[in-house]
Amino acid sequence: MQTGIIGLPQTGKTTLFRILTGAHVEAKAQPGQTHVGIARVPDERLLKLAELFKPKKLTYATVEYVDIGGLQKDRAKDSASLVPLREADALMHVVRRFEDASMPHPAGSLDAVRDIESVEIELMLNDLEQATKRLERVEKELKKKRDPQTEAEKSVLERCVQSLEAEKPLRELDFKPDEQKMMNGFMFVSRKPMLIALNLGDEDASDMQSAVARLNLSKLEGKARTAVVPFCGKVEAELADLNPAEAAELMGAYGLKEPGRNRILRATYELLGLISFLTCGEPECRAWTIPRGTSAARAAGAIHSDIEQHFIKAEVVGWKDLLAAGTWAAAREKAKVRLEGKEYIVEDGDVILFRHSG
Repeated sequence: MQTGIIGLPQTGKTTLFRILTGAHVEAKAQPGQTHVGIARVPDERLLKLAELFKPKKLTYATVEYVDIGGLQKDRAKDSASLVPLREADALMHVVRRFEDASMPHPAGSLDAVRDIESVEIELMLNDLEQATKRLERVEKELKKKRDPQTEAEKSVLERCVQSLEAEKPLRELDFKPDEQKMMNGFMFVSRKPMLIALNLGDEDASDMQSAVARLNLSKLEGKARTAVVPFCGKVEAELADLNPAEAAELMGAYGLKEPGRNRILRATYELLGLISFLTCGEPECRAWTIPRGTSAARAAGAIHSDIEQHFIKAEVVGWKDLLAAGTWAAAREKAKVRLEGKEYIVEDGDVILFRHSG
């Protein structure tokens, strides 16, 4: 899963990229420059099960992040810089809400609503250009030969153009399954789920709960495939350099229950409709990422295609039940382990042992 980090210059995008991935990169990405890094998704369930099984290896789910340089007031340059985002599964827009006299905001003032709308319009203009060009080609094809598939594509593109011209991002449109496949092929950037990451000043770090309402952004939380998460880049950067005890003390001073990094990663998962199932044993305890609603057989395929192909049954137990029982054998004795077929829908936190004939 890949998430593209976007935003205006001097918003703290690359600082957040470093906090999430631990990558050692320059203070900021230059226009047109990209950084790619991998973030481990924190999972308390996995840690507790590892204490029980004492595996030789512990493997977390991961997210890949791509940080691109700040968007400029230059349509041609911005269009080029948005190209890497077409491969992303989601976007994270870092919005600046911190004061820094040594690094003034390019617009001269802090205004989250203005900045969000500015970047959103840039994404929509980029998509409108792509959709219009594609629609022109499709119309030319239909003049030469009528074709049901091409007609359907024309209809979808017309809806897209209409929405974009009305300044409505494509992520807010609903499409039928067959139309969804077309949309995936077009790779429109305003179609991708959007996480708004509000980079607050450290004076606001202890009052993050009210940040969304205070900044008049509550309406964003009700929009389709959109989420808002406040964080404080300055505090998070300090936390990243501290040992666990020191980090806990600093979070306590700000009234934080957990690092913003964890909240951002969790929000990304929820936004994309992803869950994790777990496999546990002496060799390895591991979290596997799958879309919510995935069947047991398809989940087996996340481990290896042979296990999916030769699937027989899945032994399933909730992670809390396994932890309480102490061992797989004890969980079976307490009737906490269920034997499920290939159509079983895997739930977040299921610990699974797959039976297969391969």
